[in-house]
Amino acid sequence: MAIREILTYPDPALRVVAEAVQDVHSEVVRQLVQDLADSMYDAPGVGLAAPQIGVSLRVAVTDTRWREEDGVRDLKVWINPVISRRAGEVVYEEGCLSVPGIYKDIKRAAEITLSWQDLEGTRHTADFEGFQAVALQHEFDHLDGRLFIDLLPPIKQKLLKKRLHKLKKQQMEG
Repeated sequence: MAIREILTYPDPALRVVAEAVQDVHSEVVRQLVQDLADSMYDAPGVGLAAPQIGVSLRVAVTDTRWREEDGVRDLKVWINPVISRRAGEVVYEEGCLSVPGIYKDIKRAAEITLSWQDLEGTRHTADFEGFQAVALQHEFDHLDGRLFIDLLPPIKQKLLKKRLHKLKKQQMEG
């Protein structure tokens, strides 16, 4: 079990476009997935992408169920994910482990079609909707160097600037 430090805004590593995983079967990828899961559950969060722990690979984990009353874990591993279809619109309040303390309503696709690989290298394609679709889009944005705050209208981004500057100052002091 390795709980890794989660990078926070404005760390430049969060803005790097992650590279595709070439060898899904490598020990590096297996350890990365374990570290992501351990770090996500410890935080606690419902998703975590490799760039958030400083690893520039297209890997993310999610568990949109475990915080429910039954506490059952349902870890999902997403390697080299690609969203091929987006449909409809939905607004959810989002937060992010890399932008602590900020929660904003974000508009995203209500439904997505996704292709990805699992830890065995098997390719999958499936449709997702609702909260799960939102969580996946949020995590996969990290793989492209985007944060949820980038999706806010410019005026709201400007209003957030002061709070984000304060976060940056705290990070530099801490």
